[in-house]
Amino acid sequence: MDTGDTAWMLIATALVLFMTPGLAFFYGGMVRSKNVLGMLMQNFFAMGLIAVLWAVVGFTLVFGDWGNAGVIGNLDFIGFKDVGQALTGDAYVTGLALTIPPVLFAAYQMTFAVITPALISGATADRMKFSAYALFIGLWLLLVYAPVAHWVFGGGWIFDIGALDFAGGAVVHMNAGAAALAVILVLGRRRGWPHEPMPPGNLPLTLLGTGILWFGWFGFNAGSALTAGGVASQALMNTFLAASAAMLGWLVVERFQSGHATTLGGASGAVAGLVAITPCAGFVGGLAPIAIGFVAGAVCMLAVGLKIRFGYDDSLDVVGVHLVGGFVGTILLGLFADSAVNELGFDGLFFGGGADLLVDQLVAAAATIAYSFTVSFLIAKVLDVVIGIRVSEDDENAGLDVTQHAENAYVF
Repeated sequence: MDTGDTAWMLIATALVLFMTPGLAFFYGGMVRSKNVLGMLMQNFFAMGLIAVLWAVVGFTLVFGDWGNAGVIGNLDFIGFKDVGQALTGDAYVTGLALTIPPVLFAAYQMTFAVITPALISGATADRMKFSAYALFIGLWLLLVYAPVAHWVFGGGWIFDIGALDFAGGAVVHMNAGAAALAVILVLGRRRGWPHEPMPPGNLPLTLLGTGILWFGWFGFNAGSALTAGGVASQALMNTFLAASAAMLGWLVVERFQSGHATTLGGASGAVAGLVAITPCAGFVGGLAPIAIGFVAGAVCMLAVGLKIRFGYDDSLDVVGVHLVGGFVGTILLGLFADSAVNELGFDGLFFGGGADLLVDQLVAAAATIAYSFTVSFLIAKVLDVVIGIRVSEDDENAGLDVTQHAENAYVF
């Protein structure tokens, strides 16, 4: 155990947890005023339900049977039993040896498990029952998040083939983005979309949420080094540069398309860069994060427009930012990865490693998207048949704040 590493990871864990309230504000400012509390509650509720499920069974499904290239963990750590022995024993890999208490590692990973299903709420905004959302994210944690996280973070088959995902491009962003697309196909469009204007209710709140997310993301990415050293420092710098460059990339495209550079575009662009650099953060260096961020900002800006063309109502652009941004970062890592930055990584195509890593990244991305979309669609479909996942027309017109929570965000 190293006290410096432990101190840093205690801070990183708090930073990542702070991202979920940041996400609530980010999303909350983009919905109409009658749905603000509904959005905030869905995000905050994830901090309650998912944390409890993680302690009872989530952690063991991800990290049980670590390193055996399987598809799901075993129940060795159910109820946090013997959590102090996690990632030790026969599966212990010297290069990945923990220098922090395993219970802290479990807490850090818990914050990832909390925010990932919360991301989905942005796509379903304004029309999903709170009870259906609560059941969906609980089932989703166990049936979708846990297997995918085991494949990548738990030493499962994606880890075993050599694909890289430093902090969750596949586990968090593509996973949640594919799930969001599946759920909204079951849920259907908001009434009036896309013909009626549905402008954000409080953009200053969105910018506040963006700042909190950006701040917390340093714990998300730099913390994924699991130690206070050179890799964490590089990940922090990469995170900053990619977000900045992506903001520029988004705004450049937006300016050419609409003639304006908007505050919502600046916020969305920064988040797109944070998403794209997540899988790359500890594996690239130099100016690579600027290239990755700029490309992600521009591509995600264009991807957001696809919902109009194809007719799926992704209310707050979860698919365009998280699914597409996570995919862009995962694939670009196959080009820009540099083993000189991190000895646990591999060289990408631009650094003499050939196309092997790029192929592995494509396999990891395709598997994650296909699995998450399919199982998420099935969960949503079953819930829709059993309890109905969408509010009534009257409730949707009145707003989720009053109908789902008997409260108002703003009283004039």
